[in-house]
Amino acid sequence: MTQTKKPKRKIIVSNIIILGFVSLFTDIGVEMVYPILPLYLATILGASAGVIGVIEGIAESLASILKLFSGMIADKYNNKKKLAFIGYFSSFFSKIILILFASLGGVLLSRGIERFGKGIRTAPRDALVAESAEKGKLGKAYGLHKTFDLVGVSIGILLAYFLLSAENLTGFRNIFLLSLIPAFIGLMFMFFVKDGGQKVVSKKFEFKWKSLDKKLKLFLIFIFIFTLGNSSNAFILLRAYSSGFSIQDALLLYFVFNIVASVLSYPIGKLSDKVGRKYTLPAGYLLYGLVYFGIGLLSSRPAFWLLFATYGVYAALTVGGERALLADIAPPHLKSSVIGLHSAIVGIGLLPASIIAGILWDSISPAAPFVFGGILAVFASVSIFIVLNSKQKSNLMPAA
Repeated sequence: MTQTKKPKRKIIVSNIIILGFVSLFTDIGVEMVYPILPLYLATILGASAGVIGVIEGIAESLASILKLFSGMIADKYNNKKKLAFIGYFSSFFSKIILILFASLGGVLLSRGIERFGKGIRTAPRDALVAESAEKGKLGKAYGLHKTFDLVGVSIGILLAYFLLSAENLTGFRNIFLLSLIPAFIGLMFMFFVKDGGQKVVSKKFEFKWKSLDKKLKLFLIFIFIFTLGNSSNAFILLRAYSSGFSIQDALLLYFVFNIVASVLSYPIGKLSDKVGRKYTLPAGYLLYGLVYFGIGLLSSRPAFWLLFATYGVYAALTVGGERALLADIAPPHLKSSVIGLHSAIVGIGLLPASIIAGILWDSISPAAPFVFGGILAVFASVSIFIVLNSKQKSNLMPAA
């Protein structure tokens, strides 16, 4: 009997690892472009913070809202692998658009296509991870996948740093061109991913807000409030640039954030399985608030290095933990839909969040968006802690 279980576990683990390599190579390509894009917009195309906020807000909102519809389609027709492949192909194609059209409109179109791909692939991919995870170890599974993800991000940032340092500001276009290579490799790994084993849901498939767990609904409401202060990372990079960091040094700050998150995601994911995400998630949101206050109110170089490292701890505490929490409580045939709903709610808040950040930056000061975000994050942290730790019976509580 033991011999029949080992091969199954090997297949399960390999599926998570293959999905990890898909994300790793895709994110190398994405992050060769993403952290330098706001700097490209500001220094080469002359865009203001307000314009960058609109572009980022539209792109991120599109991605997040699409995750809901993608998740529902994946649950209804059990085509998770196909949807994920379309999403990863869109990421590859967006880079071709960026190379062909060097204008504000071209950047908006490229970001829109890239985020469209993100929106299409994320919920079904996360559901594939959940279906491949061992029972009671969702935090560990998402932590492992996020480690691959963030290692790819870190490599992409380093490549952008060295390429930009070698070619100076004229190297933007060459970096965009080279980013096609890892994006294509990540796409090829998708052919080795095994699709979920669920049966197709009948035509009676339903997914309604009123049928959700009460604590889940409150959690999503406070996440929306948190998101209103969670502007695009483009503003963090611009803040570092405006505080005296060079473009290359700003990229290294972003690298520190991602490498800390990648190192800690797996152990923190395992920790959340043991102590409960009702503690790790609120701690992460609180840490985010403190980091935002620091970025807004401090300007020294040592402070920024420390703040960006701490920002990585926040990411490790929340990104995988949120997905694990949602997968914990979702009915088996609705995992993609629940994950997609969370992303859609976040997406609804991302557009006003980035627009508000741009307005606060331009009309008050570069510090204003971060103070605003810090206040909302602290409020959300306290509120979510109360909700997740209330005594009302709920499926929301994973075993500690």
